[in-house]
Amino acid sequence: MNSKPLDAAAIESALDALNATATAPWQVCQGKLNKEFSFKDFVAAFGFMTRVALVAEAMNHHPEWFNVYAKVRVDLATHDAGGITELDFALAGRIEALAC
Repeated sequence: MNSKPLDAAAIESALDALNATATAPWQVCQGKLNKEFSFKDFVAAFGFMTRVALVAEAMNHHPEWFNVYAKVRVDLATHDAGGITELDFALAGRIEALAC
């Protein structure tokens, strides 16, 4: 997978494709892919985080995230590349599938 940062046009195109099937839209915020997920309770939110952690570890690409009770905020960027890459969109797609 390409580890170079995507330009603005490539990010917009990939974001449109990701959001075409997303339950709620992902966005770019402060140079990172960003989305907040809401669950019925803490156990459901933590279960989601556990499923994502297993996928992220297998991809060797780890999210920045924040959890409070039933909400999980996810931020994705490839720090080694200095921006958003194809890998971030690949992980976002996997995360989106796990949230359903």
